[in-house]
Amino acid sequence: MSSLKQKINEDVKDAMRNKDKDCLTTLRLITAAIKQKEVDDRIELDDTQIIAIIDKMARQHKDSIEQYQNAGRVDLVEKEQSELAIVESYLPTQLPEDEVKLLVQQAINSTNAESIKDMGKVMGVLKPQLQGRADMGNVSNQVKSLLST
Repeated sequence: MSSLKQKINEDVKDAMRNKDKDCLTTLRLITAAIKQKEVDDRIELDDTQIIAIIDKMARQHKDSIEQYQNAGRVDLVEKEQSELAIVESYLPTQLPEDEVKLLVQQAINSTNAESIKDMGKVMGVLKPQLQGRADMGNVSNQVKSLLST
């Protein structure tokens, strides 16, 4: 069992003991997403794959927050923000922008990428390094801008 999955399971037990319903609900959503992926693919996920799932959940919460803010639903915004905080606590610390830029440049150099056609190769190198540690949309934009010049 991966160490991250083990930590999440321990935190579920702690939330049950502490009768923290909000935290428990969010943790159960995380474990359900992990189990769903494991059942669908018939594999046991490692930490990197679990981080990808949690990162996706965080993005979904951010999107929901934006939608609720536009609709003026303050009550739902607060609920999503508290769930987002719990979800993000399982993600690695975000890398500073200058470090991300350096890793992007290194990936371009290591793959000998010369044009936008090589973007898939570069992203293939970057994704395992940066998943959950940087906004992959911003990383993708950086790669595009560097390869199109």
